[in-house]
Amino acid sequence: MPSLEIVSHDKQRISVKLKDIPLQYANALRRICLNGVPVFAIDAVDIIENSSAFADEALAHRLALIPIKTDLSRFVEPSKCDCKSETGCSNCRVMLILDSGDTDVTRTILSNELTSEDKDISPISDKIPIIQLAPGQRIKLEAYARLGRGTEHAKWNSSNISILTETNKENEHVLTVESTGALIPEQIILTGVDELSNRLSEFKDILDQLKTE
Repeated sequence: MPSLEIVSHDKQRISVKLKDIPLQYANALRRICLNGVPVFAIDAVDIIENSSAFADEALAHRLALIPIKTDLSRFVEPSKCDCKSETGCSNCRVMLILDSGDTDVTRTILSNELTSEDKDISPISDKIPIIQLAPGQRIKLEAYARLGRGTEHAKWNSSNISILTETNKENEHVLTVESTGALIPEQIILTGVDELSNRLSEFKDILDQLKTE
């Protein structure tokens, strides 16, 4: 009988033993855990002021690579949101503000200076370097984070690694997932299982429709 058993886990990584699960399904789950589970990432940036050495595009790219803590219970992907708006709403988008202020010394702007309008949607660490400013330089911007999937862009990958290894027993594999920090590892696995189930159901519905036509 198919089963999942936790082998080991901590705050960043989890290993799950998959028993009597067809290899194609186990591998599909591995791929979903890597880039098919939605997480938040900064997707749009309005630059109000930038006198740094970085071009606006480079600064926006740097911000997009910061992993963002994610709450899947309160937010939906823009494509599934009732607002149907390109700019988004409070159900599918979160704004973060960064204002370095004036400085007379060289200093590094860290992720703790990104202020989120939602306390649960924020960088996974306060110590991620964003940019170094020289005396007299300043950046001020509004960044907008939304849910997305790594299949669209790697900045939305929910895992750093997602690997499937064989054991010495037949029809048994171990799935190891290392989170980026946006979600806890257990949630990646559980959401991945739900996503795989939904995809299989949708595929079955398509096949049933083809049979009736």
